[in-house]
Amino acid sequence: MSGFLDTYGQEEARRERAIRRWAGGILAAVLLALVGYWYFHDYREKRQVAQFLKLVAEKKYEDAYRLWGCDPKRPCRDYNMEKFLEDWGPKSPYGNVARARVRRTRSCEEGIIQILEYAPGDEVYLYVDRKERHISYSPFGYCVDASGRNVNLIDIFFR
Repeated sequence: MSGFLDTYGQEEARRERAIRRWAGGILAAVLLALVGYWYFHDYREKRQVAQFLKLVAEKKYEDAYRLWGCDPKRPCRDYNMEKFLEDWGPKSPYGNVARARVRRTRSCEEGIIQILEYAPGDEVYLYVDRKERHISYSPFGYCVDASGRNVNLIDIFFR
């Protein structure tokens, strides 16, 4: 015959285990959401640069030029197809994209900056805007605001 106090505290222990499981599950879900956001936040822009490099490697220069928001039939005013081929064509030092590696990606408010490194000290800064996903050169290797100030202070320490 069981005694009156044999089950004393079992209900509280069961409730405490359930609370710990819920708290652990919520914490794991929040961490998973943060990691997912960090990984996928710039995914489309990174894919755009990867697509551009693939097209240059395959020597599909007209398609690569379109990723800059330009068209061979209606070229951009300040960056025509001839200038594009000087920068990325077969005679260009940057035309051999097999030598390039993405050294760093910086996430800015309006887009990303991907730093392509061809050799130590020989880098190209590519900017992809979030709205249109057009590629362009970035004059800076870090994110700036409208007045030209660095907005990501951590970029000062990690070049």
